[in-house]
Amino acid sequence: MPELPTKSLGVVAYAKGNLRVEEVAVPVPRANQSVVQIHYGGICGSDLHYWLHGAAGESILSAPMVLGHEVVGRVVRAAADGSGPIVGTAVAVHPATPGPGDGSRYPLARPNLSPGCSYLGSAARIPHTDGAFAGIVVLDSRMLHPLPPELPLLTAALIEPASVAWHAVARAGSVRGKRVLVVGSGPIGALVIAVLARAGAAEIIAVDVFDKPLEVAAAVGATRVLHAGDTDAIAAVDADVVIESSGSSRGLASAVRGATRGGRIVMVGLLPSGEQPALISLAITRELELVGSFRFVDEIDEVIHALSDGSLFVDPVVTHEYAVTDALEAFEMARDSARSGKVLLRFL
Repeated sequence: MPELPTKSLGVVAYAKGNLRVEEVAVPVPRANQSVVQIHYGGICGSDLHYWLHGAAGESILSAPMVLGHEVVGRVVRAAADGSGPIVGTAVAVHPATPGPGDGSRYPLARPNLSPGCSYLGSAARIPHTDGAFAGIVVLDSRMLHPLPPELPLLTAALIEPASVAWHAVARAGSVRGKRVLVVGSGPIGALVIAVLARAGAAEIIAVDVFDKPLEVAAAVGATRVLHAGDTDAIAAVDADVVIESSGSSRGLASAVRGATRGGRIVMVGLLPSGEQPALISLAITRELELVGSFRFVDEIDEVIHALSDGSLFVDPVVTHEYAVTDALEAFEMARDSARSGKVLLRFL
């Protein structure tokens, strides 16, 4: 068995505005852990928040933390207990570890809501949970989902955020034959549109403040695009289902205005913590259903299958790719929503 390196090049957030590319330790794997060589990692909004603000929502950095949870790679050492994929297997990573936390109740069939759930690259707990933006990582083998050989790893890099989008669409109920409004066409919004197109939505209207995301939205299945400033056109959509993925109070207001009477709004964009303004009176008088959507459960396997058989088309969502050594430049690009969609880091 080849000897493992003790260090690997990674992307570490130290504090607000302090992001470094440096060597990080490769831990000794436990019996139920596999060693994975990471090929690609997608920069998520939470990664940007840790860099720009030193926090993602109420998860505040109090120590250096390796970022990254949207990753794919290959197993270079299988778990000693025989669990997980064999050496050489291409894998996607499910970054969640459910847990009971403080014992608060939650639906057992929805472990994404467990109060003690941790996520790779999250500062929600102390010590923080390091992420997987590193060349070599050690992960619990249960996190690893084998990929079919015909699925390119570049496309597979979208599996984790596509699972978030898949979960959001599932929260909407059946969308076949319906008119759907998607508010916010960044990477998650674009992936939502791709999932909606596969699910048979009759009309998909995409909204964003910038032209580039709307171009991507049209490429993955939007039948019409609207600029966020065109409030009258948005209000006239009269959508059966609205998926709010902008994560802003203005986006939520557009979602409420754009929904038909008795419609459903799925809120997947994470608004800032604390109180937010909302058009609640309009939601009441229209009997709108406002539904939350948080991460995902086990949709990752459905996403892998849909990407492999070609029924889920997501390639235009990736707009930029950078070597890990250029991570700072990559993060700058990822923060510029006017120019970028999903930005990938390449670790090989």
